Amino acid sequence: MTFRRSPLALAILGLLENGPMHPYGIQRLIKQWGKDQVVNVGQRTSLYRMIVRLEEAGLLTAGATERDERYPERTVYHLTDDGRKICREWLAEILTTPRNEFPEFPAALSFVMLLTPETAGDLLGQRRELLTKRIAELQLELRSTVDGQPIPRFALLETEYQVAVAVAEAKWIDGVLHDLSRGTLTWTPGPV
Repeated sequence: MTFRRSPLALAILGLLENGPMHPYGIQRLIKQWGKDQVVNVGQRTSLYRMIVRLEEAGLLTAGATERDERYPERTVYHLTDDGRKICREWLAEILTTPRNEFPEFPAALSFVMLLTPETAGDLLGQRRELLTKRIAELQLELRSTVDGQPIPRFALLETEYQVAVAVAEAKWIDGVLHDLSRGTLTWTPGPV
């Protein structure tokens, strides 16, 4: 069975490399380690559905059910040999091969001509302000510590990447805003 990879599936398989865990523990670790900035685990049901799909594909297996008076029963999941192999294959493919991931922002830019240049400039200015705040938050995260010790760089590579992308986007928006204000970028709003 071929399994379509996703950031959430990769995160689950990667975290199970550390040993068996129940879904709540997986979700908690994703958030504790800040991986929720790059993996969507906002809905626990999405996590449970993905675990079921990974189990059906033979990439993980259910183990014992833990019982604790304070919590409902929790099934512990184990990574299978196939799951470990697939996790490594996905990592290699993702790290080596750029692909178009269809983010929302470029899609919105492709229809910016529906707005006036002034409105587009105002909206991009607002985005630029939010990017400035986001960059500051990410840079703070890069300087964070655990028990007084800096977090190892390898654990923050995705945050470094997010800073680089946000800085590049902010610089690009600055150029567009400059051209809009000078009138060297303009259009008549409406359908093309």
